[in-house]
Amino acid sequence: MKILILENIRSAYNVGAIFRTADGAGVQKIFLVGYTPTPIDRFGRVQPEIKKTSLGASDEIEWEHSLRSELIISQLKTEGVEVVSIEQTNESVSLDKFKVPDKVAYVLGNEVGGVSKETIEQSDLVVDIPMLGIKESLNVSVAAGIVLYYGLGD
Repeated sequence: MKILILENIRSAYNVGAIFRTADGAGVQKIFLVGYTPTPIDRFGRVQPEIKKTSLGASDEIEWEHSLRSELIISQLKTEGVEVVSIEQTNESVSLDKFKVPDKVAYVLGNEVGGVSKETIEQSDLVVDIPMLGIKESLNVSVAAGIVLYYGLGD
């Protein structure tokens, strides 16, 4: 079982791209946290950028909006889901050394600030994607794709 928690993602295009990739990778549910755009806004209107970039996947994957990650993470942990933040920290484990659990929720954070410190502290594990070039990070939708497909054939 795979779940995503998208925490304070700014771009609706990134959210749509993540929905599309998540559909292909078999994600069961996406939690949209904080100011992350949702497929349907609070007035009941379709978010056109998400609809366009998801190619309709935002209609297929169950999603839920929440103001904060803490309650979601607590609930998932009671259901036996391992919460894994994707972030670069001093304690993070490289993706190539990570064993994907049967029940996992990946947390992806803001395009600039990353996953919040509070969420990292609540996570079971923090995993980073090895960067071999000059740049220190990837676009959040690209990072989602790498993580969601990692270990899929194992």
